Amino acid sequence: MTEISNTTRRSKTPAQNSEKAPLLSTLIPLLFWIQLAVTLVLSGVYLTASSSWYLDGILRVNGFTLLMWTTVSLFSALISTYGKRYLAGFKFEGKFMLLTLAFTISVMLLMAAEHLAVLVMSWTGMGFFMSKLIGINRHWGEARNSGNIAARHFFASSFCLAAGLAIPAVTLETYHLSSLLEALPGLPASYLFISALLVITAGMIQSAIYPFHRWLLSSMTAPTPSSALMHAGFVNGAGLLLTLTAPLIVLSDTSTLLFIIGGLCAVVAQFAKLLQISVKQRLACSTIAQMGFMIMQCGLGFYNAAVAHLILHGFYKAYLFLSSGEGVQQTHPKLPPQIRITPGQTLFVLVNGLAGAWLFAQLTGKGLQVDSGIFLTLIVAIAVGQVTYNFIKQYTLPTLYRITVPVLMYMAGIILYALAYNGVGAFMAETPMAMAPQQLTPVQVFFGILFLIGFFIMKLGIYRKYPWLYVQLLNTTQPFRQTVLKFKKQ
Repeated sequence: MTEISNTTRRSKTPAQNSEKAPLLSTLIPLLFWIQLAVTLVLSGVYLTASSSWYLDGILRVNGFTLLMWTTVSLFSALISTYGKRYLAGFKFEGKFMLLTLAFTISVMLLMAAEHLAVLVMSWTGMGFFMSKLIGINRHWGEARNSGNIAARHFFASSFCLAAGLAIPAVTLETYHLSSLLEALPGLPASYLFISALLVITAGMIQSAIYPFHRWLLSSMTAPTPSSALMHAGFVNGAGLLLTLTAPLIVLSDTSTLLFIIGGLCAVVAQFAKLLQISVKQRLACSTIAQMGFMIMQCGLGFYNAAVAHLILHGFYKAYLFLSSGEGVQQTHPKLPPQIRITPGQTLFVLVNGLAGAWLFAQLTGKGLQVDSGIFLTLIVAIAVGQVTYNFIKQYTLPTLYRITVPVLMYMAGIILYALAYNGVGAFMAETPMAMAPQQLTPVQVFFGILFLIGFFIMKLGIYRKYPWLYVQLLNTTQPFRQTVLKFKKQ
């Protein structure tokens, strides 16, 4: 009788198993969907009234707040709904749902924080709950170590943020974010610079910017839904923090430093991505590269573009992680593809790149003046050229297809991005210095050229001729030793 019972239990369908899922796995996703509906209604009210709401100097709700509330509610709703089925039968399923709820509340508090204490506590809460999600399976030694390492990084980030905000707060004797940002011009230049460096460091640690990237590479012990939540929302934290404190970055003259850090991180991480054989490790390196690009946008003074980028990246990366199982396959070593392009194809790629850049500039207004917006337009030209090349080299496809499809694709992509960018701009109208283009400097031009050189070295495969570079990149992108094959299976 026992054997028959066990066999019957093993043969139950997923639908039957889901009926026995913990109550939390049913209620919390439903709560997120209700929350999403509420934030959408509030967003509509805000766009009509265009006025912020304050609560006794502790919280404030403006367009930027509602934009991110809606975004994080959607991500949490999708990921928790996916996790309900994916984690069915997992011992820590209920714990995952509770941690996801706590993490979401922390992000929402961060975006509504007016008092600096609430801002720092919510930032700390984000890190604490995410470290618990990374090491959710405490019985697995590697996961436990990954969570502990992540927690140490996140608490260091919180310390840097608290110190960075305490300097101007104590000096100016104000502990409310809005009044602090307004009073920053009265702060000594040395205080501004130190405060900005600490805030930037806090963002770099949480967004896994080099050299603080290894905690993210070690976080692959987390369940896939946790990884999706991390890469869709948590790792984007630097963009949110820097946008909230944009006047501090601009007034302290650290924008060029941000641009350099972001550009170098984006190039190095793209190199490192090419060396990875694990699907999740490849996605982690891709996220680091995208975070570098986001930091680069902040350094150029386009914080609204950085926010649009982190939202779009969140959707894209969440999808990639949730579907990462489909990308696992057994492969055999093979020679890397060689780039071969005729002069006619080169001209076609260049023309399309310039046309894409022109369309981007017309729709977004970036790159129409001689300022830092030129860099973003140039990056769009490179991306369009890459898309065009990827199609034009497919000789098995009809010629007409190879010529027309890339044009239609990049036009649709640029139009969609322009809609997202302009929509984000409408919600961030009240955000101080959401768009503060920087004047071109020789340093920016120099590092911009280095960025382009690094990109072409990567795409042309020149780096393969230098084994020392391969070894260095491979060593740099290794997770911490304590998180890989450290414990024997019992």
